[in-house]
Amino acid sequence: MEDVLTETPPPSRFFPEDLDNFASPPPHLPSPFLLLNPNPNPNTNSPLLNPSLLLIAISAPSLSLLHRTAPKTLVGNLFLPEIPLSGNAALAPYPRDRSCNLYAVDRPGSSPAVLAAVQYPVAPERSRAVAKSLLGGVGAERVLILDAIRSENYRGRLAVDEALVFKLETAEQRRSGDPVVRGVEFLPSGSVMDGLGAAILAECQVRRVKATLLATWPESGPTSVVPTLSRLFRELGLDVGEIDGKDDSDAGFGPSFRHDSDLYT
Repeated sequence: MEDVLTETPPPSRFFPEDLDNFASPPPHLPSPFLLLNPNPNPNTNSPLLNPSLLLIAISAPSLSLLHRTAPKTLVGNLFLPEIPLSGNAALAPYPRDRSCNLYAVDRPGSSPAVLAAVQYPVAPERSRAVAKSLLGGVGAERVLILDAIRSENYRGRLAVDEALVFKLETAEQRRSGDPVVRGVEFLPSGSVMDGLGAAILAECQVRRVKATLLATWPESGPTSVVPTLSRLFRELGLDVGEIDGKDDSDAGFGPSFRHDSDLYT
């Protein structure tokens, strides 16, 4: 006679995704918020909230160059409530902090720009909220996003030591006829960008902002894309000093964190 207590139960009639209907929803997280410092130069004619250029560094090489840029003034921070502040430098921003710092930079012959250094991981479900908070607080004429493409998102094989640079643009940027990044091919058909950079570009498209996403490979480490990015910084009027090829472990290089979001092709 069969033992009904120890017999293997029959398979569930529910699909795995249906079982989530019986689970309690995750707790609601507060929205990201932008905290701006008082204007250090109240006599300036260009408000910090409306710069001509907003440069957002997400990839490790771009973060390294952003921290080399001088002189710059800390003007604000973008906080994610779920990111703890413990372990961050107490007196001044540090490249290894888990933070998002905003800096104002004066450019010779051009209007000031705002640089945003995104130094913490952003979960897929939070990418759009971060993008909306950042673009809602800084209404720039143009936005340049510096991100990295991952090998699984590229249609083709990527060599470890081969530097590649591609770009994506919003419709407003394409119609302007004045690209921020010149001499760079568009992302090949079949390849995709995801993560926070793609979410920011999508939000720029919704807001009809001229925006460009520059995707580089390799993702992190002292890479050969640094000369290309440093040349771009100088073309934008940003002084990054001399790139001497030394170890940049304290300037933003290192293991990169992953940003996941809805795909933007």
